[in-house]
Amino acid sequence: MELDPRTTALVAVHCQGDIVGPTGAFADFFHQQVTERKVIDHIAALITTARTARATIVYTRVAWKPDFSDLDANSPLLGIVAQSGCLKEGSELAEIIEPLIPHDEDIVLTHQRIGAFARTDLDTILRSKGITTVLFAGVATNASVEGTARVASDLGYRVVIVEDACSAATPTAHQASIDSLSLLADISTVDEVRAALTARVTSTHT
Repeated sequence: MELDPRTTALVAVHCQGDIVGPTGAFADFFHQQVTERKVIDHIAALITTARTARATIVYTRVAWKPDFSDLDANSPLLGIVAQSGCLKEGSELAEIIEPLIPHDEDIVLTHQRIGAFARTDLDTILRSKGITTVLFAGVATNASVEGTARVASDLGYRVVIVEDACSAATPTAHQASIDSLSLLADISTVDEVRAALTARVTSTHT
């Protein structure tokens, strides 16, 4: 695999307390697989390498107004948000979790749909930075990761799914999503991506 940090963005999807944390609203759905697959550690390692290589780092997060006046609960997943009263803007559990806190130079994009391109400036932001390759990591593989990655592919980006830095509610759901995405994206690993980013940095300094 070859990656040019200057044209590569790492997108960390929904690393928020309510989604990946042990006490969040979606803990019963996602926390076991997040823990078993060491997703947070893997994303942290990816971010560290990407930052060193000076790749663009994007965090996508979902959050709604405290009264949910901007929530269109047109799917079962968004219905759970409405029922549980989670992911309210300003709440601690709607923020990016402590081990993955964004730096000032990182991009933090808040959206209200499952996919991060819907009703946001994400495409414009990426293109303004000359990004042509987008790496995806986060939760859930078969929802927001897949939903955003599919649109990225349709928009013409080279898409890479960092498989061991993603998880879903079950291993079966995760694998089914990966199998589907393999028709649209490169399926890679944390080690492969880190090696590719590091190799590029090394080559530009020798």
